[in-house]
Amino acid sequence: MSYYRDEFVIRKLGLNLKKIRTEKGLTQEELSYKSELDISQIGRIERGLVNTSISVLNKIANALQIELKELFDFETN
Repeated sequence: MSYYRDEFVIRKLGLNLKKIRTEKGLTQEELSYKSELDISQIGRIERGLVNTSISVLNKIANALQIELKELFDFETN
């Protein structure tokens, strides 16, 4: 089985995360604290540099007080 990585989706997810975080008035540092994740990991996700796990995204969604599916609410065209 080969490893699949969709750069476009990873980038869009990161941009959507950043949009939601800034709309909620949170810094990366604050989100890092609330989600118990390293600030550099938040930054890498937002910049689309890592193909992160659903478990990590769930921690982020909980910290943002949103449903996990909202992180994936973006156009893929």
